[in-house]
Amino acid sequence: MTRRIEVLPDAVANQIAAGEVVERPASVVKELVENSLDAGARRIEVHIESGGKRRIRGADDGHGMARADAIISLDRHATSKIRAADDLRGIRSFGFRGEALPSIAAVARMRLETCARGEDVGTAIRVHGGRILEVSDAARRHGTTIEVQNLFFNAPARSRFLKSAGAEARAISEALATLALAHPEVTVILHSGDRTLLDVPAAEDMRARVGSVWGDEAAATLIPTYLPLGGTVVRGWIQRPDAARPGTRRAHLFVDGRPFREPALLRAAERGYRTTIPAGVRPWVFLNLEVPRGTVDVNVHPAKAEVRFRDRAAIEEAVEAAVR
Repeated sequence: MTRRIEVLPDAVANQIAAGEVVERPASVVKELVENSLDAGARRIEVHIESGGKRRIRGADDGHGMARADAIISLDRHATSKIRAADDLRGIRSFGFRGEALPSIAAVARMRLETCARGEDVGTAIRVHGGRILEVSDAARRHGTTIEVQNLFFNAPARSRFLKSAGAEARAISEALATLALAHPEVTVILHSGDRTLLDVPAAEDMRARVGSVWGDEAAATLIPTYLPLGGTVVRGWIQRPDAARPGTRRAHLFVDGRPFREPALLRAAERGYRTTIPAGVRPWVFLNLEVPRGTVDVNVHPAKAEVRFRDRAAIEEAVEAAVR
């Protein structure tokens, strides 16, 4: 009988993987900026056109890559962050799966330009739909610049699900603001065409960063919180009860500096306010959790927006107590 099962070519496999990693332009920006942060960048600048659908350009002053590393970074599961499965128990970097760059390259026209710190000549790589077309020298300072054009040019069904340029630009701004909160020591700039949507200089703490992003008036309503409890440390900034208002709020959670979503923990924070604010009021909350090694699993989904705690009830208790 003729064999019917075949191993998919890399180009097809990368496009499938891209479906989980690259949902929209904001996903691309998030992955590029996380790579920049992992590379020790102190300044990150992003330019977008047409909400990132036409063009995304991310530039940083991080440690950059040597040529061999730059080329292999375009292979799936190529990473400098881990070497063995046990490394996942204590991962502190944003990236570790080795999926972002090949997934982005699989559904766009991409140019990667990088130079490792201490190198005299950098490397430029041109990629089209996952295929490397050219590798050449590049004269530049240390750091990395990645330009992504015509996202989903070879996956028109995906591109039809994208929203308007304005909506995609707002999603990018939100993603960047969240990462900027996690790393207030890094300057973050976002340009859309000839407009600057975000320009936040390095700050001393998260509260100052909130002021840069959403205004000093909002930052002035925040008070610090710090609570060590059972090996977990909760620290951050919460809104004074008298300043909290109904409607839209800003609520951001981080674990060891990594942004994540967990409605149950936000409800725990609200329980901490239970006796101090009326029903319907939604205070702003910015909390970072520092947890012992091996007590959180960050390898839940390729988008890395979810985590799994070994003892979620204890984490909820710590968050509620820190707010109370």
